[in-house]
Amino acid sequence: MAIALTIAGSDSGGGAGIQADLKAFSAMGVYGASVITAVTAQNTCAVTAVHPIPDDVVAAQIDAVLSDIAVDAIKIGMLGAPGLIETVARALDGFKGPVVLDPVMVAKSGDTLLQDSAIGALKTHLLPRADLLTPNLPEAAKLVGEGEVLDQVDALLALGPKAVLMKGGHAEGDICSDWLSTHDMSLQLEARRVPTRNTHGTGCSYSSAIAAGLAKGWSLEHATQVAHGWLHQAILRADELNVGAGHGPVHHFHGVWG
Repeated sequence: MAIALTIAGSDSGGGAGIQADLKAFSAMGVYGASVITAVTAQNTCAVTAVHPIPDDVVAAQIDAVLSDIAVDAIKIGMLGAPGLIETVARALDGFKGPVVLDPVMVAKSGDTLLQDSAIGALKTHLLPRADLLTPNLPEAAKLVGEGEVLDQVDALLALGPKAVLMKGGHAEGDICSDWLSTHDMSLQLEARRVPTRNTHGTGCSYSSAIAAGLAKGWSLEHATQVAHGWLHQAILRADELNVGAGHGPVHHFHGVWG
């Protein structure tokens, strides 16, 4: 059994964060373990409260998992503050498997989830540790400034991650284009835009599905292509769930039920 670990915040509405990560792991046939970095009071409409978990408790969770469970891949999501970023980086010093870093900065509702003061710490301590960085267009702009997509990708790669998946869902047009790039290759993944507002948790789910594929030993290209196809179907089927009055979740288990 392949095993993946998510280090992220909890979404009480169940559509994003730890909850989405564990659903994605399970949908991909991978056992999921979790480290919670923050508790949010959140639904499909808004984030109304955020309670960070103390850094030492986050470190203790990571140690508890990695000292006992043979984790094959790690996905990192919401971290929030500079001190926590440094704590997580130190706690992962001995981990040899692939790390997928989703730089969660803003919730689907528009609420800020990463302090501006933490962006520098993210660049310094975690981007060089990442095997894959998965920003959307607004997150990429916060990390390296505005610009052409491929120029932004090059600037992100220069910060140290082995690969970058630039997610294009925030762009306009009928076709959504993602770019998977390393220093040696670039792969474009396209999908027709789905007319739905139920896209809460897409970024969390996408990066977790890729981490699950890496946990299985798949190549980065194959893991990303499979996750891309799975997520597109999850968005296509999202309206079947009818959860909440705002941006509802995608259908993680579209291949299992519903």
